Amino acid sequence: MTSDTKQSPLVMGYEVVIGFETHAQLSTASKIFSRASTAFGAEPNTQACAVDLALPGTLPVMNLGAVERAIEFGLAIGAHIAPLSVFARKNYFYPDLPKGYQISQFEIPVVQGGQIEFFMPEVDGVAQKKSVRLVRAHLEEDAGKSLHEDFFGQTGIDLNRAGTPLLEIVTEPDMRSSTEAVAYAKELHKIVTWIGICDGNMQEGSFRCDANVSVRKLGQPLGTRREIKNLNSFKFMQQAIDFEVRWQIGRIEDGHAIEQATVLFDPDTGETRAMRTKEDAADYRYFPDPDLPPLCISEQMVHDIRAQMAELPRSMASRFVTDFGLPEYDATTLTQSKAMARYFEEVATACGQAKLASNWVMGEVSRRLNAQDIGIEAAPVQPNQLAQLIARISDGTISNNAARQVFDALWNREGHDVDAVIEAKGLRQMNDSSALQAIIDTVVAANPKNVEEFRAGKDKAFNALVGQIMKASKGKANPQQVNDLLRSTLSA
Repeated sequence: MTSDTKQSPLVMGYEVVIGFETHAQLSTASKIFSRASTAFGAEPNTQACAVDLALPGTLPVMNLGAVERAIEFGLAIGAHIAPLSVFARKNYFYPDLPKGYQISQFEIPVVQGGQIEFFMPEVDGVAQKKSVRLVRAHLEEDAGKSLHEDFFGQTGIDLNRAGTPLLEIVTEPDMRSSTEAVAYAKELHKIVTWIGICDGNMQEGSFRCDANVSVRKLGQPLGTRREIKNLNSFKFMQQAIDFEVRWQIGRIEDGHAIEQATVLFDPDTGETRAMRTKEDAADYRYFPDPDLPPLCISEQMVHDIRAQMAELPRSMASRFVTDFGLPEYDATTLTQSKAMARYFEEVATACGQAKLASNWVMGEVSRRLNAQDIGIEAAPVQPNQLAQLIARISDGTISNNAARQVFDALWNREGHDVDAVIEAKGLRQMNDSSALQAIIDTVVAANPKNVEEFRAGKDKAFNALVGQIMKASKGKANPQQVNDLLRSTLSA
């Protein structure tokens, strides 16, 4: 991956244009048009009922839970909830599509518009806010799954997924780099899992992203897009987009036209490969499904769903800014998950030092979690313990360096009580002015050269004296107190 692709809006003189289509599997217990189970991991073809198999005489019945989840998503992103939307048949032939068509929405989707806001990764200490507009989010059923392994060169069909409820979320082509695309996908993933409409398990196919990628010279019309299908990890997403960008630019530079196509990403080679020529909407011959009436959503239904929704991440982030005085970047980072937001709020409320709490949760706590690949729910250090540790930093009991030693002990379960760990390790900071003054006087007397250099205007000499004092106190002296007393002594 080149640094240009990651950070610059231009790659070899070309602008990258990316749009996303994401299929979020809705968290209903049964399918969108039948009562068959949606549980993952069942034996093949054991969760496909007569409706899912499109046997003669069967009719679809709308799952209210799927509609409610679509409305929740629309409210979470500030979209328009259509009071009337229509289901359509999307016609195409594929072995794992029992009906020969997919029930979806076309002209009038249930969720219209809205936007996703997020922060880009920091560059030179500055985090940039980005907004991606959504075109729509519509309800549809999933197809089955083709299995190509362990069938002696043949393909097996598992129809357990057939009829599973999906919300397809479509963006405008607003992203300009793989980094923006991944940041958008992570924010969308956070929203659907936060409000509980999707479990977000990418490995199980619950959250599948398709990236439409094209390139163009600045000021030129949009280029021909190629759709990278079924990206099931954020790492592969970035790799696939970066490769596709380089591939398209190379083709254009060699004098070839880009053909609209659907492509797959191979993680083993790090390359995309064409799967089929990409269809347009007209190729699917959409028409309203005669077996399903229009979906009518009343204002009262929207009002009731809004009233029972939990606090949204953007609302919580705004509250953290207002109530705790946090920078917007901190507040947004801390609301990446409900668990992290809850952890921070408990710490900040208990210790009364919100910014310090933010620094510790975003810093040391997150670093340890990432290193061990665990969620904050599994953190060995509980919120009340971190709050007590921060309180001991604030009241001068321990230094920042000692605090990290205490945190190590808590994380490694070498102790449970902060004060007990401080005493056991002898980390209590020296705050006795008379005892500290005696150490300072001894160090000053033993280092006349440093004293002379400091008085001649050399700041490094002052730092050298501080280092000697900290060494003499075995690191227990309060650094700020050392600075104040030493300056007072040298200016006398």
